[in-house]
Amino acid sequence: MGNMQEPFEKFIELKDITVKSNGRTILHIPHAIIPADRITACIGPNGAGKTTLLKLLDGLIKPDTGTVRYSFINKTALVLHHTPMIKASAQANLSIVTDADPSITATQINEVIDQIGLRKLAASPAHKLSAGERQKLCLGRAILQKPNLVLLDEPTANLDPNTTEQVEEIIRQFDRNETDVIFSSHQLAQVQRLAEYIIFIDQGEIKEKGPVGPFFLNPQTQAAKRYLHQELIIE
Repeated sequence: MGNMQEPFEKFIELKDITVKSNGRTILHIPHAIIPADRITACIGPNGAGKTTLLKLLDGLIKPDTGTVRYSFINKTALVLHHTPMIKASAQANLSIVTDADPSITATQINEVIDQIGLRKLAASPAHKLSAGERQKLCLGRAILQKPNLVLLDEPTANLDPNTTEQVEEIIRQFDRNETDVIFSSHQLAQVQRLAEYIIFIDQGEIKEKGPVGPFFLNPQTQAAKRYLHQELIIE
């Protein structure tokens, strides 16, 4: 696993982590330092454990063994690939976050509707929105939570190029506003556009990690070389 000890201003340390489901080990991470002070991409094959890792970092699931330690006081927001909508307007779905944080104001909700580009659809039924519009709605909820770390699971999967560009711009806005981002993606061109750091996960293990440029130019493990070769052919 690649792995000089880089100095990170903010990081998450995983120690002796195992996560199991139905007797199968989903994650096995003896030790890893994950940066939380830059945009970090988590990549790897289907079923590698990327979504489980994001849920673990969010605290949505607990490890069967081991510890997750933040070097900072964390307030995370997790946006999963499939987030259900209630049968109500887009604005009502955005306003759900006030259940968890009553201090969020109607003015803030309206500002975020404009920020994510859904003003004209605010009164439309959320479950009838396109996949891209629903994804922007989920990102709007995350913005309203005012996290210092956003965890995004395949944020542009199955979106058209125009909507993908809009979602990527929202991700950059998080970064500009000093909200750090860890996201999973199969789109390697997107990873190169957005991320500064890579976590490569395969069969539940972090096989390699490091800055984006060196990873793509010269991966250090056979697993990473094989994955990049297969994915770049597809792209």
